[in-house]
Amino acid sequence: MRHQLKGIVFDMDNTILSSKIDFQAMKYETYQFLVSKEILPAGYNLDYHTTSTIVEEAIQTNRMTEELLKEMWDIAKKHEVCGMQGADLEPGAVEILNKLQGRYHLAIVTNNSVEAAEIALRDNGIYEYFDFIIGRELMKSLKPSPDGYLRVLDEFKNSANEWLSIGDSWIDGMASISAGIRFIAYRSDKEMLKQMKVNPTAELSDLLELMSLIEQIEEGSV
Repeated sequence: MRHQLKGIVFDMDNTILSSKIDFQAMKYETYQFLVSKEILPAGYNLDYHTTSTIVEEAIQTNRMTEELLKEMWDIAKKHEVCGMQGADLEPGAVEILNKLQGRYHLAIVTNNSVEAAEIALRDNGIYEYFDFIIGRELMKSLKPSPDGYLRVLDEFKNSANEWLSIGDSWIDGMASISAGIRFIAYRSDKEMLKQMKVNPTAELSDLLELMSLIEQIEEGSV
């Protein structure tokens, strides 16, 4: 069965950009803040959490005031801005974007703030490649929720089977697949994907492999 692809969604950190964000430190500091405010209980096994899943649990308690929300997001933003300073592109990023631009809609879905994302993309000279950038302010719920991906589909009025997504984390895969979009894992932790029951359509170790994979998908051989 042939699939004519219309667009591709990229995660940003460690997919397009070689992020220097210390995600472990961000997660730990966010969790400790929420425990200190008695929003979440102590004793979480953080191995199976990301900052976004911890945040979602905090929001679900319905005890997060506007002030607490701002303090919580300021922790994330601090780590993002610090980690994005001097961030380099992933190998092959510019080459693959050059090949894709004009042939497909290109979007970014990131749990980072829109501001941090736009600064990092502009600093690396690739902002103009993307037709749509979704950061956390534009989502109802962060990845692994599919909300950001559904926003992309709504923006371009395409069906999910006309899009692909590329990302490095299980949360990218879960969000993408939940939106009905096929997920391509890029340099992912295969064991974590397995544990979280995320089954990618394919796995890449080099962004430049994406073109031949797209051809196979459009021919219906993948």
